[in-house]
Amino acid sequence: MISIYLITFFIICKKALLWFLIKRMGFPKLFIVLFTLQTLLAMALTEPIERKMNIFREYIGAESNNVKFADVPINPNVEFHFILAFAIDYTTSSTPHPTDGKFNVFWDTDNFSPSKVSLFKNQHSNVKVALSLGGDSLGKERCYFSPSSVDSWVSNAVSSLTKIIKEYNLDGIDIDYEHFLADPEFFAECIGKLITTLKNNGAISFASIAPFKDDEVQSHYLALWKSYGHMIDYVNFQFYAYDKGTTVSQFMTYFKTQSSNYKGGNILVSITTEGKGGLSPENGFFTACNRLKSEGKLHGIFVWSADNSQALGFRYEKQSQALLAVPHLHSTV
Repeated sequence: MISIYLITFFIICKKALLWFLIKRMGFPKLFIVLFTLQTLLAMALTEPIERKMNIFREYIGAESNNVKFADVPINPNVEFHFILAFAIDYTTSSTPHPTDGKFNVFWDTDNFSPSKVSLFKNQHSNVKVALSLGGDSLGKERCYFSPSSVDSWVSNAVSSLTKIIKEYNLDGIDIDYEHFLADPEFFAECIGKLITTLKNNGAISFASIAPFKDDEVQSHYLALWKSYGHMIDYVNFQFYAYDKGTTVSQFMTYFKTQSSNYKGGNILVSITTEGKGGLSPENGFFTACNRLKSEGKLHGIFVWSADNSQALGFRYEKQSQALLAVPHLHSTV
């Protein structure tokens, strides 16, 4: 009996509301509004939403071993980012030294020249190309982040990188400094202001960072994330910096930890084809990827690096892209 009274009450309320709206708006306008609202509601309730989780990224050009863009297999159903390694704010002399934000190109410019970058992008509409800043070493010496002041470093970096980005027709930057002669807050301000300025000027459309499990490294990148995380599109976490014997279970724990550290970020999982560390494909890397994908947590995969993958026939690049190309749908209900 109560349910009948409730239904009757709602019917009366609905009719009263419709009468009021017709008097205020007129029937034609009301019909359009109600039809639009009904359509939007139906779409929201029934349409599955495909989150953009098909990002594949690969570093290239650091080893100068004659690998080329065209050597790397490109799956048309993923968004593919090549990351040129590296641009470094050091001199190009036989005894390199820091230049306070004045960047020079240190990748293989014979195979990755401005004309070759533009040509390859024109041939593949799903390919974007970025450059990575810093890296571990330059020759046999470590590469340090060594600014004189925030203002001077940012000014020099914006000027020199804008020139390189325009010359090479690049889309984004990646931050891969691994050694520091500045404290975390100093690093955060320099890199944060650089990314913000380049984005605001329209020079780049995305930015990423490449931290790994190391106390000094993490302190610098977490300070950057805390102040400028909203400006960073991808976190290329170097999971291959963990121990070589990493298991699937350990990897899942590491992923959860770093997702918490870089809360809200697009954390990309990673492997190295140098065979050094982390969870290898042989030990279950793609098992972990499938598990993350089923949970809606696989934001993308990156590989270090194409230079080393060439000898393996790019088998893991093919497997990674095939996995990412299969859509994983989330419904809102």
